[in-house]
Amino acid sequence: MNNLKNGINKDIIKWLLEDENPSVRYFTLTDILGKPSNNLEVVETKNQIMKKGIVPKILSKQHHDGYWGIPTDFYVRSKYKGTVWTFMILAEHAADGKDKHIKNSCEFIFNNSQDKTTGGFAYESIKSGGGAPGKVIPCLTGNMIWSLIRFGYLDDSRVQKGIEWITKYQRFDDGLQYLPDDWPYKSLKACFSKHSCHMGVVKSLKALAEIPEKQRNTDVKKTINKAVEYLLIHHIYKRSHDLSKKSKPGWLRLGFPLMYQTDILEILDILTRLNVKDERMQDSIDIVESKQDKQGRWILENTYNGRFITNIEQKGKQSKWITLKAIRVLKRYYSK
Repeated sequence: MNNLKNGINKDIIKWLLEDENPSVRYFTLTDILGKPSNNLEVVETKNQIMKKGIVPKILSKQHHDGYWGIPTDFYVRSKYKGTVWTFMILAEHAADGKDKHIKNSCEFIFNNSQDKTTGGFAYESIKSGGGAPGKVIPCLTGNMIWSLIRFGYLDDSRVQKGIEWITKYQRFDDGLQYLPDDWPYKSLKACFSKHSCHMGVVKSLKALAEIPEKQRNTDVKKTINKAVEYLLIHHIYKRSHDLSKKSKPGWLRLGFPLMYQTDILEILDILTRLNVKDERMQDSIDIVESKQDKQGRWILENTYNGRFITNIEQKGKQSKWITLKAIRVLKRYYSK
């Protein structure tokens, strides 16, 4: 076992830098080793993402109009294989936003999932185009905004409108407040009730954390602060009104990719990206550290394999993705 307080084991880094997973290699170079985006090795690895591994497998099954499967069924009935799910996986793997296939997918998402009026993202479209206003949900909106920012669309007016949806509508109720008597709260009781949906908060914060600090306006900063405190009063995974109880035991099983679900590692990854270091995170940090095996690696404990277009790693086996994320979190947390 390797104590991250004392540095990172070179053998673990060597394993993460193997060529067979160019996405993990890319993030290891940039996030762990701190190499700049214009570094020759980083550039070459970024190019390899589009040529080998998961990304080209997924893109080979894409329709030329930018979707996967049935265009009108991009979320519910084709869960984990439909367009929005596949879109998230490509963003997780750092696919190139300049690639024509990725651009086509971005336009499909804008044209079919985004509510033209409010900017939120819906799980169903309407015949006139765009997402159905009554089907806009926070977790999907957060995931789509996060993915689109990763693909280079931050300055696009449609993404800016989506960010405004998050800052305007996302709530952080902790069982103490009453639900507003207007849209979208009345129609989305599963997402907005006296206690806000944990996943909606996490994915919204994930999206806003992707915005470079210098480009965060006042509303974004205020929303980030509210979301961070919401997660901290829950000590990441507990019930805030009784910290002896877990909100969901499944959040302690580390998985990738998580889609609309979450776990303690994803939440810690978001918080440490925002440079948050708080004693209320320590229990979750300890749990992540306790899961490191004798080789200094982490296991994939949770997966939706068999439901994706292509499988990603193997449940119960050492995971480069979980190891990368765990090291990234611990490196940030223990840095001075």
